Amino acid sequence: MSAIEMKAVIKKFQDGDETIMALKTTNFSAEQGELIAVIGPSGSGKSTFLTILGGLQSPTDGEVLIDGYDFSHKNEKQRAKVRFDKIGFILQSSNLVPFLTVKQQLQLVDHVLKRKTNSDSGNLLEQLGIQHLENKYPDELSGGERQRVAIARALYNDPTIILADEPTASLDTEKAFEVVELLAKEAKEKNKAIIMVTHDLRLIDYCDKIYTMKDGTLQLKND
Repeated sequence: MSAIEMKAVIKKFQDGDETIMALKTTNFSAEQGELIAVIGPSGSGKSTFLTILGGLQSPTDGEVLIDGYDFSHKNEKQRAKVRFDKIGFILQSSNLVPFLTVKQQLQLVDHVLKRKTNSDSGNLLEQLGIQHLENKYPDELSGGERQRVAIARALYNDPTIILADEPTASLDTEKAFEVVELLAKEAKEKNKAIIMVTHDLRLIDYCDKIYTMKDGTLQLKND
């Protein structure tokens, strides 16, 4: 069974009298242990694909399944529970709360989930090489450090699926490689399905599969 799967997903938007096909009939699956890249130009449908895959919006037709469970047409409360339990998000802006320290970014996850602080938070920060930054605020960090914190937050709840939206945007080549190497390592060692939307062709050598997106059509890129 796939970790996450799209079956015949379509997304339409209405713009006045015009119907826009943001995502044409799309079938997709990712297994645990895979790092998958989805590449394509701006406006090709990559963000729509990722937000539907992560349950941030519902498809017009078709379904998204996690571990065989269709959650794409559930109400927002039900989708939110699946997201918290199963999915970690890494956004290109890192999306960190500016007035919280690195350590507090993780504690916020505990607060949202209404649970005690995870005692493994220090180990996670150490694995990512950012334990020494735990009392720093986002504006005191470099771009690469902020992305590592964003990755730590995405991994903190130990989700089986990671969705990354342009995770290396604005990073230099060295930092970009560090981030994607880290994602590849997490996929293999922690048995996670990681789907990365990117236009950065420097990164695809680290990926198990590469899909291209053009005009709302997703296609597996052959070797």
